[in-house]
Amino acid sequence: MSVISHSAIDLAPRNDAAAAEQGRPRVLPLVGQALSYVLLLTVAMAALAMIVIPLATGSQTYSVLTSSMAPKYAPGTFLVVKPTPFEALRVGDVITYQIESGMPGVISHRIISIGASQSGEREVRTQGDNNSLPDPNPVLGVQVKGKLFYAIPVVGFIANSVGQERESIIPILAAAFIGFGALSMVRGALEKKRSGRNSRHSQ
Repeated sequence: MSVISHSAIDLAPRNDAAAAEQGRPRVLPLVGQALSYVLLLTVAMAALAMIVIPLATGSQTYSVLTSSMAPKYAPGTFLVVKPTPFEALRVGDVITYQIESGMPGVISHRIISIGASQSGEREVRTQGDNNSLPDPNPVLGVQVKGKLFYAIPVVGFIANSVGQERESIIPILAAAFIGFGALSMVRGALEKKRSGRNSRHSQ
């Protein structure tokens, strides 16, 4: 009587299943790696726009608190204001200026006209985009902090939440997020390398 071994018959299905398992894409690691790249890119762009460019250009940053410039510059908008010669300002420019010369309070409104005082000193008239009337007082050069360079919606709420310490806190948070993103990228690359090595060993 002959004996039939089933080992050769059973081995093929198991190999096919293992090959299928190896060929199946690891979805979760890939998604995690993609999210890490997106997070890193987002944080890097935010750090560039909120920290690096303002520092490099000598600009100051402000947050919109009222709706006088809505809807384009609604409350919570983050403004980057670049120092600009008073003589270079034109009608239509959005400027940030001291409400009272020498005082800390500022406002950001659009220039609607340019003229001169009785003494011949250059002055500008401003108005909020969402206001029905011009601002009551003309603005002199000594009051102007600068011209709007660019604006980022919503981010001003975050800047306001850290208050007066934002100049030191935001760079620290940005560095932490960038470090996290870089660590995620390195970890993803190591996992990919390890996965490739395991795949070669199993063949």
